[in-house]
Amino acid sequence: MIVRELAELLSLRNGFRQKGQKVVMTNGCFDIVHAGHVDYLNKARSEGDILIVAINTDASVRRIKGEKRPLVEENQRAFVLSNLRSVDIVTFFDENTPAEIIDAVLPDVLVKGADWAIENIVGRETVESHGGKVVRIEFVNDQSTSKIINKILSVYK
Repeated sequence: MIVRELAELLSLRNGFRQKGQKVVMTNGCFDIVHAGHVDYLNKARSEGDILIVAINTDASVRRIKGEKRPLVEENQRAFVLSNLRSVDIVTFFDENTPAEIIDAVLPDVLVKGADWAIENIVGRETVESHGGKVVRIEFVNDQSTSKIINKILSVYK
């Protein structure tokens, strides 16, 4: 399910809370979805009952990654992610960090890749101060969107 409005996301979150379901949240650009993303999202989903994935809007990706990104526009990225078995909800954030949406949703579990130092994970303090936990997931393969882009450029130059 793709959710654009924060009010709808919060309504869904309240329903999950009433049912006693553990909500897991992660975020990222997910520009070219690859096996590393799928593995990461499967592991994130195993931390609870519902997985919410907040993706950067196109404008946010451009500010963070540069004017040539994203390669895949936000509605297409959201469509791909929302059709993965492990993902229950995809939503968007336009800021440079997901701090505001994490503060609003208050997930029970916040997940980031193990390449992030625990003290640098945006939203960690909010989640922990509300009794939640932060989980860092190790990457099992050496994939990234940047590596895929570089491979394409080297093969098709």
